[in-house]
Amino acid sequence: MARKKKVSMQTIADHLQISKNAVSLALLNKKGVSEEVRRRVIEAAKELGYGRFGEPRLPERGNILVLVPERVMDYEDNDHFQFFHDMIWGIEGSIRNRGLNAVLVRITADMEQRLELPRHCAEIAYRGIVLFGALKEAYVRRVWELDVPLVMLDSYHRSLPCPAVVSANVEGAYEAVSLLIASGHQEIGFIGPVNLASSHEERWQGYWKAMFDHDLTIQRDYILTHSGSYQDSEREIHNFVKGMNPLPQAFFCGNDRIAYLLAKELEQRGLKIPEDIALVGFDDLQYKGSIDIALTTMRVEKERMCEAAADLLLSLTESLREAVRIYVRPTLISRTSHLKP
Repeated sequence: MARKKKVSMQTIADHLQISKNAVSLALLNKKGVSEEVRRRVIEAAKELGYGRFGEPRLPERGNILVLVPERVMDYEDNDHFQFFHDMIWGIEGSIRNRGLNAVLVRITADMEQRLELPRHCAEIAYRGIVLFGALKEAYVRRVWELDVPLVMLDSYHRSLPCPAVVSANVEGAYEAVSLLIASGHQEIGFIGPVNLASSHEERWQGYWKAMFDHDLTIQRDYILTHSGSYQDSEREIHNFVKGMNPLPQAFFCGNDRIAYLLAKELEQRGLKIPEDIALVGFDDLQYKGSIDIALTTMRVEKERMCEAAADLLLSLTESLREAVRIYVRPTLISRTSHLKP
């Protein structure tokens, strides 16, 4: 029996007598072609059996696309890689253990800027997408508009109703700040880029709620909630602390990376933790070459989050446009950095 000829974008282009580039733009839902051309290309893809358009119906598909920002897959970017390494392979293992294939796809900064979907979205069959980490809202919307089963992992955007699995950041932050208060601290600052990620926004909410419930005043001079980018954190923390006099009794930091950067800055000013100032972080990570402190923190339960994300995605038989949230509670890791002398 003769082998069935592989259908390519060029096949569709020849069939419709248009350019291959026009076919690519249409299949990836990009600008540059009219809606009529887009409709004709998709119809031809279904008719000719191209990629996911010619594959079996949803339940029979064996692939899950896992879209990951390139910056969190870069070994050189230790700050991101430390946290995301376990989650990347955790979600891969969770999907594989359910008899499916996790196709890890890098989303480069250039792709994110140009709102370019990966070719996998048009060229292979897949059952759904796990969208990983804090990609820009405009890019997430491009993926969301594909109208396929989609689950966000670790972060989400409030403007896009979409299922998401995240750490219970509000509750975790509330517990962390309550520990500082129980240890005798009343002047407590907060550092976290609320404008960059939903996780930091929620941790800010938990901080605020703990301070409010304990009838403590939040002093604006002790708060840093805006950042130009993750790469600017060290400089921003330096300028923030430099202009602060006096310092609060303690800080709750939106993640451990910020806590270690702050500890380094305080050490350079001759201050010790917790003798001079207390500190609590979030994530439970160690950073190579960082200052040696016994950091009290909230451990993000990454394995449980990955399991929940895989189960949630596989429960969807079609796209779900509802803000379903699964919150996985973090675990308090009490060391000594929160103590009051």
